[in-house]
This record gives sequence, C-alpha cells and structure tokens, in this order.
Amino acid sequence: MSSDLATARPPLTLLSEEEVMFRDAVTALAEGEVRPRVHAMEEAGKVDPALTRQFFQMGLMGIELPEAVGGAGGTAMMIVLAVEELSKVDASAAIQVDVQNTLVEYPLATYGTEEQRQRWLSRLTANTVGAYALSEPGSGSDAFALATRATKVDGGWRLSGAKAWITNGAEAELFVVFATTDPALGYKGITAFVVEKGTEGFSIGRKEDKLGIRASSTTALHFDNAFVPDADVLGEIGKGYKIAIDTLNVGRIGIGAQMIGVAGGALAAATAYLKERKQFGKPLAEFQGIQFQVAQAATELEAARLMVYNAARLKDAGQDIAREGAMAKLYSSQVAERVTSLCVELFGGYGYTKEYPVEKFYRDAKIGTIYEGTSNMQLQTIAKAVLR
Repeated sequence: MSSDLATARPPLTLLSEEEVMFRDAVTALAEGEVRPRVHAMEEAGKVDPALTRQFFQMGLMGIELPEAVGGAGGTAMMIVLAVEELSKVDASAAIQVDVQNTLVEYPLATYGTEEQRQRWLSRLTANTVGAYALSEPGSGSDAFALATRATKVDGGWRLSGAKAWITNGAEAELFVVFATTDPALGYKGITAFVVEKGTEGFSIGRKEDKLGIRASSTTALHFDNAFVPDADVLGEIGKGYKIAIDTLNVGRIGIGAQMIGVAGGALAAATAYLKERKQFGKPLAEFQGIQFQVAQAATELEAARLMVYNAARLKDAGQDIAREGAMAKLYSSQVAERVTSLCVELFGGYGYTKEYPVEKFYRDAKIGTIYEGTSNMQLQTIAKAVLR
C-alpha cells in the first residue's frame, strides 16, 4: 500500500522529467545570460531589453498559457521553478517574469472573454510586457480604498486618478487596472480594466529609486480622463475586487518562489566562500559555530521551499490556495531576510561591500515582506482561514 501511495503522491520536491529539463534550462539561462548582466543592470536600474527578449523566446513570459496563444502549456509549478532559479542570480529579472505570468496573464486568462484572451494573451507571450495596477498613493494594504474613478460614457469609461508601486511599469505596454465605478458601494464598486500604453490621458510616472530589486522598474501611473472602451472591461462590472484577490493569491506563490531563490543564491555564495576563506589556519567551514548557523539556515530554506512548492502543486490541482499562498509568502520572506542577513555576516567585512553578491541578496530580500501584501496582511489572511 505504501508503494501505491508514494506513486500517487510523490514528494513535493521530486520533479517530473519535464520539470527537471525545464528547471535546468532556466538555470543555464540564469547563469549564462543573466549573471553577466547583473552588475550593469543594477547600476543602470533597468533590466536589459535583450534579456527580456530572451525570456520571450524561451517561453518564460507565458509559461502556464496554452500553446494556442503562444504559451508553453506549462503549470504553476513551472512558474515557481523559473522564478526560483532566476532569483538565485537576480531577483529583478525574476520579478519581470513572475509578474507577467501571475499578475497579468492569470487574470486575463481566467476572467477575459474569448476575444480578449485571443487579442491580449498572444501579444503577452510574443513581445509585450504587462503590469498589474491596484495600489495607489493612498491605498496600500487598504487595497480597495481606491480613489481612481471610472465614469461611464458612451462606448466605454473614463478613468481618472493615480496608481503607485507598479512593477514593470516602465517596460509594460498593457496594464490590468482597477478603479471604482461608485465609491458609495465600497469594494463592490471596483471594476477591472485593461489599458494600453499610448492611450490618450494615460501616462507613466516617475520611476522609484529603491533599496533593492533596483533593475526592476517600479513606477507611478496617471490617468487624466483616459478613455477605455467597453470591450476592454475585464470581467463583470463591480466584480474587480474578486479578480484582484484571486490574482494576488496566485501572485503570492510567485513571491514565495522569488524569496527562496534569493535565499538560495545567498546561501550558495556563502557556503562557497566559507570553504575558501581561512582563519586561524583552517577554512571557516570547519568551525562548528559556523556549521550550525549554516545548518539552521539550510533547514529553514528547505521548509520554505516545501511550503512554496506545496502551494504551487495545490494550484495546479485546482485547490483553494488563499491560506497556503499567504503562508508560503509570509514564511519564505521571513526566511529570506534571516538567511541573507546571516550570509552578509558570514562574509565578514567583505559581505558589506558590493564586490561580493550577498549585500545585493540582502537588499533584494526585504521587498518580499512588503509587496503583493505585507506580512501583516498575510497574517490576517491566515488568521481568517484558521479561525473561521
């Protein structure tokens, strides 16, 4: 019986042959194409467009979408593998892929009409970067206290307001935007729209100068009576809150993958250094105090990886992932902070310089506790699920 169960429910980290081949291909891309560009992209504050083109060519910008629209026909688990492997080298490159797959393509594929899916998804898998626009200057964790208004006019809607903290904002040409059609209705007045770059009255604001993921663009968006046709409304009028929540539940798995990748990259760099660096006549890796610290970090990282992989497997099985996704994001971001901080210390003074990679991993880790729902918001989601 145990053998049958093992076959039916393989270990979470046991990958299929297809998953192994996919992961290894992404690893090769990360090492061969991303790593040589990391420093230059960090300095420029921009992901190399040539690298983005390679993401499209390799199918990383439409992993879960069907081949009929140019996608790879993959799974949520494959998205996790891609984001994790890229994040081991550069979290900025990884988040470009992650947002495309989870926050942009997922809601379009799930809630779009057949005509919308054919029109937009084929572009998003070919050469068009997308972005997700929910947050505003005055509504972060209170995500549905939106000030951006959508007013009905003949043939469509007029959007007025501003968005903030929009990942991929500088590169994106297609935006999933949330606005309220009636503030008096609260969250029931929220509607989702798809807005194209170049729309009259719509402009991209300034790019934020950030602590970490500096090559990833984070911008403001401005809407000045921008016209969006009825054909570009995503889902039902007044049901945008449902689309936003469902999408963020999926997106949190991707952030979890980013965080275990960041922690994994830092730990790999630190363990290699510990084997080479000598003090008191022997490598640092031979000191028991250091061994115990590394063992603790590796254990926490493996626990976080299991949570992220489990959430992805549940998503692929069609299960509710609100609780598991929140748990995965919460814990993996906490682990990433602890592990990257330790790795800086293990490098000593060198870890505090830009000559070695761990200071960047440390800076990149912090965002995991903030975007796509702060840690407190994840705790709230988990508490509701546990106490209901």
